[in-house]
Amino acid sequence: MIVIDGRKEENLHYKWSPNLRPIANVRSGDEIYVIVPDSSTWQIKPDFTTEDLGKIDGSKFDAAVGPIFVDGAEPGDALMVEIEDIEVSDWGWSAILGFIGLLKGRFRDRLVIWSISNGYATTRGDFLKGIKVPIRPFLGVIGTAPREGEFGMIPPQYFGGNMDNKLHGEGARVYLPVNVKGALLSIADPHASQGDGEVTGTAIETQANVRLRVEVVKGLNIRRPFTIAPTYEEGEVIAAMGISNDLYEAARQAIEDMLALLGRFYGLSPEEGYVLSSVVGNLRISEIVDEPNFVVTLSIPKRVLPQ
Repeated sequence: MIVIDGRKEENLHYKWSPNLRPIANVRSGDEIYVIVPDSSTWQIKPDFTTEDLGKIDGSKFDAAVGPIFVDGAEPGDALMVEIEDIEVSDWGWSAILGFIGLLKGRFRDRLVIWSISNGYATTRGDFLKGIKVPIRPFLGVIGTAPREGEFGMIPPQYFGGNMDNKLHGEGARVYLPVNVKGALLSIADPHASQGDGEVTGTAIETQANVRLRVEVVKGLNIRRPFTIAPTYEEGEVIAAMGISNDLYEAARQAIEDMLALLGRFYGLSPEEGYVLSSVVGNLRISEIVDEPNFVVTLSIPKRVLPQ
């Protein structure tokens, strides 16, 4: 198993680009063990208070571990990333920050520190006292390199990135487009728990040790990521993600991608897929705060699909 330590600065990057130097080479089928920083990139400490937020360098948010070169991955392929295990820290943080969030500017900045144990998170102090949040770990950031150009870390893109999709937890198989030779996979931003939308701009942010398996799927030419993942409510689902600066367009993309997936894998006509999406599909805003782009997810339980 290949081990990559995200505590080392040389293993991190702060932009998406096809020109980044790979920090590791792996083969299709390999397992990777990655030590992944929280979204502040090790800046926030468990003894911090709200007053300490002024010490944070915002340019270092969401630093990703990578990129990882996957032998045999070529443009036109897809990279399947199976998330086998996520071991989160014993503490995490959430925040209200003036520069991000659906209600940005309405509230003063606030830092919330959580203790994590026995499958739950509880706050330290009186804020949200008595609340126990179940732990549902997932990766907020997972993506490959773009075809060209450079992009900031926070807005999600057609190649993935900061999708903040809570389906991307243990057992998920995330399929990413391969846009450059080697795919150049990166991950970041572990969450202990998050609601759909992540409306303040933060979940329960935490550091995590993550075990992944990568596999090159030759010729699976996809426009955007899609996911097959276990859920607590519906069993395993297949999920398509629309990513756009317009929520309506992101929803349309999710539906169009779902119709393509249902046709390719299950032999359904576009009309059949459209009706099925309407009667059993769940259309959710996975992320609405990482401006200027947003993520809308359409999921369908696999149990209703042809075997």
